[in-house]
Amino acid sequence: MSSSKFCQSCGFPLAKDRQGGGTEADGSISTRFCSMCYERGRFLTPPEIDTAKKMQTFCVEQMKKNGYNAFVAWFATRSIPRLERWKGRR
Repeated sequence: MSSSKFCQSCGFPLAKDRQGGGTEADGSISTRFCSMCYERGRFLTPPEIDTAKKMQTFCVEQMKKNGYNAFVAWFATRSIPRLERWKGRR
C-alpha cells in the first residue's frame, strides 16, 4: 500500500491528523485515510454517503458546523472526486 499526503476519502492533510491517521482492521495506522474517515478498517461516514458529490456536501456541512465559512469549506473539498475512494463514483 502506498502512503498519501492527504486522506483519500476527504482530502484532509494526514500530517495534521491529531491521531496520526485512521486505523486498519489490525489496529495499525492507515497511510491513506484520516481518523475522521476511517477506523478499524471501516469508513465512518454514514452509508448513504456513497458518491464523491455526497461526500463533498457532507464535508462542507461538517466544516461549516466547525466554524469554516462556506467558500473555504467548498474550496477545501473540491478535490474529493479525484481521491482514491471516489474514483469512478461521482
